[in-house]
Amino acid sequence: MNARTLAFALSLAAVTACGPRQVDIRTAPVTQAQVSVQVNNTLTQAVNVYVRTGGTDTFLKQVGANSSATIPVQGFAPGTSVTLKAVTIDGMKTYSRDNVTLSGTYVFPLP
Repeated sequence: MNARTLAFALSLAAVTACGPRQVDIRTAPVTQAQVSVQVNNTLTQAVNVYVRTGGTDTFLKQVGANSSATIPVQGFAPGTSVTLKAVTIDGMKTYSRDNVTLSGTYVFPLP
């Protein structure tokens, strides 16, 4: 390889290395504000907790007897109006709160 070819190859490599590059600019994914329900179950049996909207129940979690749990409500935007429902394990009693607007942490005492 002669000096002229070598100089051309080096200049071509420098131009390619320092040339324009495609840049992919993205924003961080939008995170939804966290909403949750704090269930304070003072009953002597566990309950299944649901969120009801549009006639559909979405199971959140089972909360044991005489215990409390803070349950994240995922898939529902803050400001959504829902019904909270707790059904005892034996299915004999249902406790509900209508027209709950999801925002921050909503306290749902039982009974």
